[in-house]
Amino acid sequence: MSQQTIPALNCGYATLSDGNKMPYFGLGCYLANPGDDAYGGVLSALSQGYRLIDTAELYNNESDVGRAIIDSGIPRNEIFIVTKFWSLNGHGKEKVFNSCESSLKKLQVDYIDLYLIHSPAEVENRDESWKAMEELKTLGKVKSIGVSNYGVHHLEHLLKICTSPPVVNQIELSPFLTRNELVSYCEKNGIVVQAYSPLAKGQKLNNPKILEIGKNYKKTPAQILLRWGLQRKFVEIPKSTNPTRVKENSEIFDFEINATDMETLNSLNEDYVTGWDPTKSP
Repeated sequence: MSQQTIPALNCGYATLSDGNKMPYFGLGCYLANPGDDAYGGVLSALSQGYRLIDTAELYNNESDVGRAIIDSGIPRNEIFIVTKFWSLNGHGKEKVFNSCESSLKKLQVDYIDLYLIHSPAEVENRDESWKAMEELKTLGKVKSIGVSNYGVHHLEHLLKICTSPPVVNQIELSPFLTRNELVSYCEKNGIVVQAYSPLAKGQKLNNPKILEIGKNYKKTPAQILLRWGLQRKFVEIPKSTNPTRVKENSEIFDFEINATDMETLNSLNEDYVTGWDPTKSP
């Protein structure tokens, strides 16, 4: 595949607190089935200008992501790879190091752009896991380190014990789950918010207000939800392996939602969690 025929989306970049830059928009690979589904989805996204790919040890599709990246022909340094340490199998330096090495091999890369602790999980050895993340960064195995599904109390503790603070907190967010307190805490502490399930797993696409706003801009409900997140300065990672949907999701950089409609969208919060919610765990 010719590199010249694959222009990157003009989505802009979030500057992380460590100085690295991360695209504001990418592809989420949660529930992308291992094999052709994940491989094809990532290859399609890359061919349509996506340059951020989010996967995880848990998803069991890192090998397919790595294969698609190689086959895309796009230079490695133009693609921002996020993956995650599955902390629910237990914390600790050895577990973090082993998981990172496994991810590097499966992805067939020399470094990971952003490595996250997937959830707070158990309290025991949680601090040791973060120290291991910092060491991986020092060793050059990962460029940036962060967390996922951390609540305010988790972040408060982490910021007290860390040498390198987390640059990202990846959490579920949509107009129906705004998490204002957590988002505000992240913003005040220089932590970029990355939004997973920004389409609420499709469960709110028929909401009358979303449909009405979509008509005003001649955009689909999904595009309105994603544009809302971008204007809130969240890094959006919608999941799809359907090439048509992958394209539709990316067509959100040619319009802006006005202040009145943003207020309407901001008012839709109902704490609507579509998956798990470790942000409230001990």
